[in-house]
Amino acid sequence: MKLVVDLTRCQGYAQCAFLAPAAFTMHGDGEALLYDPDPSEELRERVRRAAAACPVQAIVLDRGPAGNGDRAAAAARHGGMDDAFLRTGRIVIVGASLAGARAAGALRFEGFTGSLTVIGDEPHDPYDRPPLSKQVQQGRVRAGHTALPRRQAIDADWRLGVAATGLDLAGKQVRLADGTSVGFDRLLIATGVRARRWPNPAEAALNGVFVLRTREDAEGLRALLAERPGRVLIIGAGFTGSEVASVCRELDLPVTVAEAGPAPLVAALGGAIGRVAADMHREAGVDLRVGVKVTALEGEDGRLRRARLSDGSTLDVDVAVAALGGVRNVEWLDGSGLAAGPWGVACDAGCRAFDVNGLVTDDVFVAGDVARAPQPLFGYQFLALEHWGNAVTQAEVAAHNMISDEAHRWPHLAMPIFWSTQFGTEIKSIGVPNIADQVVITQGSVTDRRFVAAYGRHGRLVGAVTFNQAKWLEFYGEQIEQAAAFPPTYRTVDPPAERRPVPAEFPTQPISTQSATVVLTGHDPSERRATLLPAQPAAAPSGTPTPRA
Repeated sequence: MKLVVDLTRCQGYAQCAFLAPAAFTMHGDGEALLYDPDPSEELRERVRRAAAACPVQAIVLDRGPAGNGDRAAAAARHGGMDDAFLRTGRIVIVGASLAGARAAGALRFEGFTGSLTVIGDEPHDPYDRPPLSKQVQQGRVRAGHTALPRRQAIDADWRLGVAATGLDLAGKQVRLADGTSVGFDRLLIATGVRARRWPNPAEAALNGVFVLRTREDAEGLRALLAERPGRVLIIGAGFTGSEVASVCRELDLPVTVAEAGPAPLVAALGGAIGRVAADMHREAGVDLRVGVKVTALEGEDGRLRRARLSDGSTLDVDVAVAALGGVRNVEWLDGSGLAAGPWGVACDAGCRAFDVNGLVTDDVFVAGDVARAPQPLFGYQFLALEHWGNAVTQAEVAAHNMISDEAHRWPHLAMPIFWSTQFGTEIKSIGVPNIADQVVITQGSVTDRRFVAAYGRHGRLVGAVTFNQAKWLEFYGEQIEQAAAFPPTYRTVDPPAERRPVPAEFPTQPISTQSATVVLTGHDPSERRATLLPAQPAAAPSGTPTPRA
């Protein structure tokens, strides 16, 4: 039995923890839900009852094999689809990820019965990544038990353990690392991101130096944490770094966090709320050092022994986790003619990829962490969102549009939502807080770590962040969709005594596409063309989390 909890929907009612406490637990004093993604057969009935009782239906269970494009699914789909393509078309998905798997399932559900191929560079079935930094490191779940539910219900040719190495747009072929090619009529790119590794290769190769992205990363880190190291060093206090630091303190391991910025999570929450996160670190016993970079990692006999910091100090450490953000997996698209680079793969709101001339392609779609799409609610900025919920909703929109005509395609307008569980607190965000210039506490108490922070830009509400107050997230999402004024003037439950906006204090971020080098040729409009020159992404400074938007 496999399950996953859509924590973008969970509101902390804890019915699941009451009905199946061996599979679901509320962590800490707040709403931080942890769960076993692979509960034993003895728990099957309890888990099913918990899923049925969830007030927001956030628990997704493995329902077992399903029919391939049955009549009910075909009847449920919207009009405007090419019946011939539904039966005989060839669709290839590159990326056996959350987005890739969700898109494959959506295609079959909507009645596509043609050829479906899913290509993935990892040898595993699609699996859920959030538990790798939490439940797996706590020893609650093994890394190999994080497979996503519904995998076996998807009738597809799964090419796992072989990476895509190139794309021939004109010939409609995906080239693979084993020397073969796969033809397609329509293609979905869902290759996601990989962890940004420590920039010094010799230091990165030391035993004890980790990144955390794959099952293998999680297994290796868990094994060393179980050996009770003398001190763990976390380089970067973004979401992954903060979550690993939280687990280390739960395991009663000494941990130092080195963050180049002024506070943890500053790129996502801003400095004003980031200082609340800093207090959580220190109250839990984390040796948090902000405004500090790691300048070198040193080893003896191939094993990590110490780290040197920019403030001149030296730490004796046995384990170091480089939590420096992600690198989008786009190298295989070099020379393909798509607008792809370190910023991701540019696409329209219908998930159709742009070519290097800025023209929309008809047969190539993008979804998940690698997609960079316009956000109409936020000034049509092109944003790449590395969020679980975005991968799910964007994949379903892409799948629908791949088998629909122009008149029946959907725009991807889902509100960005992300979450993080750390130090017994569930932090959730809706909208795009990091474009804000001001923030105000609208409900609850910062001291009690139960509050809502509303974010505004130029007098408009653009985001909200909750600490153990997830029940209010939907309300604030509706306000953002209606372009509500900022600061909010409506009455709320449990308002603080002071509701004065303060600067949000987000770091100045460069435009992610400014590194794109384009050469134009031709003079006549019929000959005018653009050529994109590939560029390697710049290495992130040590201890600096990469901005996610």
